[in-house]
Amino acid sequence: MGLRQQMAYRLAMWAGLATNLFFGLLRVIVLIALYQAQLSVNGMSLQQAITYSAVAQSVIAFLTVFGSSDLMRTVYSGAIATDLVRPVGFYGYWLARDFGGSLVNLVGRGLVFLLLFRLFYAVDLPNDVIAWLCFGVSLALGWWVSFSWRFLVNLASFWTPDALGVGRALFGISQLFSGFIMPLRLMPDWFRQWSEFTPFPSMVNTPIEIYVGLLSGAELWRALLWQAGWALALFGVAQLVYAAGIRRLVLQGG
Repeated sequence: MGLRQQMAYRLAMWAGLATNLFFGLLRVIVLIALYQAQLSVNGMSLQQAITYSAVAQSVIAFLTVFGSSDLMRTVYSGAIATDLVRPVGFYGYWLARDFGGSLVNLVGRGLVFLLLFRLFYAVDLPNDVIAWLCFGVSLALGWWVSFSWRFLVNLASFWTPDALGVGRALFGISQLFSGFIMPLRLMPDWFRQWSEFTPFPSMVNTPIEIYVGLLSGAELWRALLWQAGWALALFGVAQLVYAAGIRRLVLQGG
């Protein structure tokens, strides 16, 4: 259902692609200016930084980096009543719906973006099949972490009459600490260390660092395990918060 719904809004998808391309090129110009004559910053070369920014822009829609509010809107409209009587779990229903739309965006915006971006700047590719597989697994885990985080933020609608403000604040925090706005390796050491105590780098920074080859060997496997740990932890927290919130929900007719 999510896949069909996303494909129905093709004009919006192309408009989003154009916006991504504009800001992607703008980000690269800023990075080039920041690097100046330096060949590397904290182990990240300028070419890796350019590739990082390109991949980050290409997965915006797949990871829904800017957040979502569909679930909270169903709470306020009462449409959630229909979702609760479906023959599937509430979390699983929204997960499948979100994943369908994300797959469309991965192809329609992500891959097309990279092809267009390569007309302006070179974009590195992983060196071998193992690197591609690790990137694919990491990206899938990053999406799961992102979904569970967004699911939790939307559950605030069970406690407040307007969770949009809560969402804007929390999604802004996740964008900053995930490495989307700027690669974490280019941030001050203290900021990067604090980020590692949150699940947010698992959404964006970890998959892209694997893509550009900054993580390898034992460090790569630790990063994947860390992602999987956060994915399972947020899944568990989401179940607990949902169970607490659903007891507070009151719909018309009781």
